[in-house]
Amino acid sequence: MSEGMKKRWISLFVENQVGVLAKISGLFSGKSYNLDSLTVGTTEDPTVSRMTIATVSDDETFEQIKKQLNRLVEVIKVIDFTDKVVRMKEIMYVKVKSLNREEKTEAFQIAQTFKAKVSDYGTDSMLLEFVQPASKNDAVVKFLKEEFRNIEVVRGGNVGIEYINTMD
Repeated sequence: MSEGMKKRWISLFVENQVGVLAKISGLFSGKSYNLDSLTVGTTEDPTVSRMTIATVSDDETFEQIKKQLNRLVEVIKVIDFTDKVVRMKEIMYVKVKSLNREEKTEAFQIAQTFKAKVSDYGTDSMLLEFVQPASKNDAVVKFLKEEFRNIEVVRGGNVGIEYINTMD
């Protein structure tokens, strides 16, 4: 990353309507801002969705992004998570394929070590589920690529919420 550039996190509350996601992602692409991660889901109110967006930018550009998001009619609230204490996790599935008996045993041990859930398994394959910070998922992928010859990775992007008690 060049000087002044850093990872930024925004949480948005938006109207749960057709086209809102396209409008927000269009704002980013139209201004040549890169979306590192974008996750969206309905909240406890079915008319409101919450987005968690990650981007890399300098302070000035990030302030512009927040101002432009606040101008959109469909955006209810913009929360800058960048310097807040936030609980942030990402879901990731890794399918480890073409395993012999020893490799399968090793994959089970790795799953235990990394606190992964074994979601499914067959005679020569295993599906591992990880719910942890993206940086830990990065490390797991790197490790699994070194250990096994045939893996498939699917990542769901980060979701985050502010801590209730910052003593944790």
